Amino acid sequence: MPLFRALLTLLLLPLLAAPAHAAEDALWSALKEGGHVVLMRHALAPGTGDPSTFALDDCSTQRVLNDTGRQQARDTGAAFRAHDVPVSRVLTSQWCRCVATAELLDLAPVEEEPLLNSFFRDRSRGPAQIAGLEDLIAALPRDGDTVVMVTHQVVITGLTDVFPASGEMIVLRLEPDGGWTQAGRIAAR
Repeated sequence: MPLFRALLTLLLLPLLAAPAHAAEDALWSALKEGGHVVLMRHALAPGTGDPSTFALDDCSTQRVLNDTGRQQARDTGAAFRAHDVPVSRVLTSQWCRCVATAELLDLAPVEEEPLLNSFFRDRSRGPAQIAGLEDLIAALPRDGDTVVMVTHQVVITGLTDVFPASGEMIVLRLEPDGGWTQAGRIAAR
């Protein structure tokens, strides 16, 4: 029986993966048209949170990208280029792992944005920070090129209720009324 299950899984796996690829292809096509924000969780930086010695201006006190994370960020940038997605801005948290991810994407000049910083250690900051991020998104041009925001799981979850994997992207479609709709997810590269 285990052999039968293994064979059945091998036969069905491509059928189950096909809808996910089609959904991602549709998202990449939509991103070409502009009017979207991509919330990207920083690439792989093993661990959780930051050491107790954390200092924003000292990367040696933070979790940082490992080799896999650096390649993940480069591959994600290459995917944007392969899909011909024009990116007008790349905003990032000031944490070193986010800045490194944003720079390795190599899509546009990187701008640090404190509203994208983690509030993992101080959840009381979350509501005000998410409200500020919502205002920032509301002020973006609805007909402009795609904007990429590199941030942390806690920020993405606070805004969208999605718990993303490292390097995963949540695509927001900007609505004419200043709001946004969650359009879908693109898996980490």
